[in-house]
Amino acid sequence: MAEAHEEERLDVLTRTGQKTGISKCRSEVHRDGDFHRSVHVWIFSESTQELLLQRRADCKDSWPGLWDISSAGHISAGDSSLVSARRELHEELGLALPNDAFELIFVFLQKCVLNDGKFINNEFNDVYLVTTLAPIPLEAFTLQESEVSAVKYISLEEYRSLLAKEDHEYVPCDVNGQYGQLFDILAKRYNCNTEARCLSLQKQISRYSPVCLDPELNGISEADKEALVLLIKAATVIDDIFYLQVWYSNPALRDWLKEHCDKSSLDKLKWKYYSINKSPWSSLDENKAFLTTVDSAVKLHVESTKSVPGWKGLEYRAAFPVQKPPGANFYPPDMDKKEFELWKNCLSEDQQKAATGYFTVIRRHSESVLDVSPFSDKSGSIHQVVRPVNDLFIAPYSEEYKPFLIKAAELLNKAGDLTDSPSLKRLLKTKADAFLSNDYYESDIAWMELDSKLDITIGPYETYEDTVFGYKATFEAFIGIRDEKATSQVKLFGDHLQVLEQNLPLDNIYKSKDVIAAPIRVIQLVYNAGDIKGPQTIAFNLPNDERIVKDRGTSMVMLKNVSEAKFKQILQPIADICIGEEQRIHVDFESFFTHTICHECCHGIGPHTITLPSGQKSTVRLELQELHSALEEAKADIVGLWALKFLIKKELLPISLIKSMYVSFLAGCFRSIRFGLEEAHGKGQALQFNWLFEKEAFVLHSDGTFSVDFTKVEEAVESLSRKILTIQAKGDKEAAKSLLQEYGKMTEPLQVAMEKLERIQVPVDISPIFRIADKLLEKNHKQM
Repeated sequence: MAEAHEEERLDVLTRTGQKTGISKCRSEVHRDGDFHRSVHVWIFSESTQELLLQRRADCKDSWPGLWDISSAGHISAGDSSLVSARRELHEELGLALPNDAFELIFVFLQKCVLNDGKFINNEFNDVYLVTTLAPIPLEAFTLQESEVSAVKYISLEEYRSLLAKEDHEYVPCDVNGQYGQLFDILAKRYNCNTEARCLSLQKQISRYSPVCLDPELNGISEADKEALVLLIKAATVIDDIFYLQVWYSNPALRDWLKEHCDKSSLDKLKWKYYSINKSPWSSLDENKAFLTTVDSAVKLHVESTKSVPGWKGLEYRAAFPVQKPPGANFYPPDMDKKEFELWKNCLSEDQQKAATGYFTVIRRHSESVLDVSPFSDKSGSIHQVVRPVNDLFIAPYSEEYKPFLIKAAELLNKAGDLTDSPSLKRLLKTKADAFLSNDYYESDIAWMELDSKLDITIGPYETYEDTVFGYKATFEAFIGIRDEKATSQVKLFGDHLQVLEQNLPLDNIYKSKDVIAAPIRVIQLVYNAGDIKGPQTIAFNLPNDERIVKDRGTSMVMLKNVSEAKFKQILQPIADICIGEEQRIHVDFESFFTHTICHECCHGIGPHTITLPSGQKSTVRLELQELHSALEEAKADIVGLWALKFLIKKELLPISLIKSMYVSFLAGCFRSIRFGLEEAHGKGQALQFNWLFEKEAFVLHSDGTFSVDFTKVEEAVESLSRKILTIQAKGDKEAAKSLLQEYGKMTEPLQVAMEKLERIQVPVDISPIFRIADKLLEKNHKQM
């Protein structure tokens, strides 16, 4: 809080809660009825089902002497929500807790007029919950006399009853209105039906078909077999980094669920479904949480308060929000776009590039200050928390994930020493260096030039988790065995990228004249790790770094055994249900796999580095921000379909492919949309289906099946390709937003297909079992 001699200033907000850029003195804000923001922090004791209340000091200008929220306060101008919540709890109650103790459970707008109209409160309240295992001893608190006169615990139901009766000793609160959510959330969490929850989790798990991926290791040298074990170990480290990138309390949740999975049937199901999603949010349910903080890890914080004889310290649940954080763990959880943009605009050009780059996270100085416990000197006194002027700062991945990356680099270096493949040795050595230097350019070039039977992709690449801006890359790993025969068969596509670029349905001014042939490698997957959660990857086109794309193009990797499993387990059953009987014969693996190859190739053509109307150079990713991933996936899909027809016309592919590629694509639409419309591939696929359906290229029949109108589909594909490519070329975010809002949604025809597939219970995706990798790790462990 502000010093007594300096009146606190508050950010003035719009009616929708956005910052206006104006700040005013607190008294003026309440005099004028300006919208502003506050934090409410509730401390809840799990074992006793009690809430902690504070009695407001008699000198307070509102509700003096009444019992109220555990801790609350305004968010001062320039401050952020979570930091304010932590600071208020610290200043008012002498309670210092880390970020992972706080769960944002809801936000509500409070409006009231007091003191004969002299105090007007239009306040957005960010409501946080801190869940402790047991009540905190009252003598552990250090009360701020100007704010708090006493604290006490009260049962949840008694408190709700007193509020409903409008007891005069308690600050009024409409428990039947928005604030009733607090009581409803807690009641639901602690009164759930175990049997119903087990059935729900079983149903969610059943959407994944377990598949063993057991490629032969024939052709791998003994040296590379030894290196393979080290690479699998390195991939498990990559997994650790990814769990942390998703959310800061995610690793603790993972370890807790794994440790307790044998306690009950419910615990086993929780761990199984968590292992598929690698988070408490379900990928196939638009990231809806299937766990709550009640299911999370218990942590002991011994320096949260002044010491109390006989009390070991505060035990709390490591929290996570019900709503999946759009910025994952790349940005402060309470940072909004406006704060980021204002801060970024004050940086130098190089710093701006770092802030929006793939391989950095954004952190707060104020969080670092608060993370130093005020009670660490054992004196029981509270240190003053100093607010930094520029709160946000940039941290490179090499520092943020340093312990993990040092370990991964050691394993890659050892594997590099073992392998007898020169190109693999170069890749592993340069990637190990990149982990420690944060410069991935040389290692990505080495990856593109990899020519080895043992194939590995490892590092930070995709940006799907960052739905705020689409800037930050997650770590992933794919280890496989090169399929030499299949690799030779797909060379055609990579060799014709320049021809495809020059013939794109796009104005010539936007076309690149120096597209480089894209090498394509087909592998049989042995193991994957990191950002491969929920629906499994069947192919990827990398790197995403626009510098390399411009200088060297891209390279593609196809996971053939994963594609075969998905076709057999998912796509063929979908076709049997959703495709008209006369056209089902056209759905085959060759056309499915061929379009997948063309999809990945088409990531490498079209606009990447662009020139804005102002003449400024930029990239599609930077201009479209959070919309880029969905639109790029839609582009690669639909332009891939256009490209196949183009190659057929040039007699480079057989004409017999025409009908099968369109019908297989239609069946594939239903497969990808089932991933959820919050996922880039699902949203992009919905956009394509709805566009083609509107153009009558896709037809819905009375029996609920679909077919392709071969007389209309080519023109519809070309028109959508032109639309998306032009939006990207212009960096037109508003046009991208409009297109995705209009077409990237669940429509009635799509709902017909989704309901049919739900009734028949066709799996949505596969859940791979890596038996070879497990055996290699087990054998290595026994030898140590």
